Amino acid sequence: MEASELLQRVRRVEIKTRAMTRGALAGQYHSAFKGRGMAFSEVREYHVGDDVRDIDWNVTARTGKPHVKMFHEERELIVMLLIDVSPSLDFGTQGRTLRELMAEVAATLAVSAMMNGDKVGAIFFSDRIEKYIPPASHRSHILYIIRELLASPTAHRRTDVAQALEYLIRVQKRRAVAFLLSDFLCPVDFRRPLSIAARRHDVAALRLTDVRLKEMPNVGFIKLYDAETGHEQYVDTTHRSVREGQQRWWKAHSEALRDVFNQCGVDAAEFTTNTDYVPRLMALLAKRG
Repeated sequence: MEASELLQRVRRVEIKTRAMTRGALAGQYHSAFKGRGMAFSEVREYHVGDDVRDIDWNVTARTGKPHVKMFHEERELIVMLLIDVSPSLDFGTQGRTLRELMAEVAATLAVSAMMNGDKVGAIFFSDRIEKYIPPASHRSHILYIIRELLASPTAHRRTDVAQALEYLIRVQKRRAVAFLLSDFLCPVDFRRPLSIAARRHDVAALRLTDVRLKEMPNVGFIKLYDAETGHEQYVDTTHRSVREGQQRWWKAHSEALRDVFNQCGVDAAEFTTNTDYVPRLMALLAKRG
């Protein structure tokens, strides 16, 4: 990808996600993730309707007028994006790829965090840790994360969710809000590290998918290519048994994922390339609020 094209794509993602976060979504994010507590801000004169429990009796006695203590929320949250960059994310049949959808979802979360004064970091992974970006909160940092997500090629084909979670546990000592973004087209063998990560951090799983992964269309004889294994196979999709076999696999895999998320106490949401991701993201945040 040329540098100019990449810059344009990053800019388009930023403009779109900034527009998304200038309303209810930013407020929903703020409500979903509470800060560390309330910190003293200032003292002002008592107004009708103020909570009498907030009266500062020392200042009231000294001035002869009732004063109340004001507090603000101590946020200082750290948001970690665990982003799957394996080749299977380049699949897409509905006008955009899973990687493009992931870039928008991740950027929306990053911009929402930045607008709420939170720091954002990222862990890019395949079957190894591709890149670690320490948390920060300025605009150029968010653009850097988006650029790396859109541009970073990987020579490593497979997906290892367990390794990404183990790396999060090692590198992020302070409690963080962690979003795990993946298509999860991999063995569901990460229950233990997910359970540990969920005890130490506030973890949510975001699954990216395409309608054609769920349901194979009847389009005749086609060649299928597995981007993560390199395996190629010709399939006759006119056979109903072939299409039903794909549906059974998808259902079983989805149920296995759901069981792991439920057992580990992790909220999960699914985003598809042919639907608007914002309502589902808001529903996830509302569920956590």
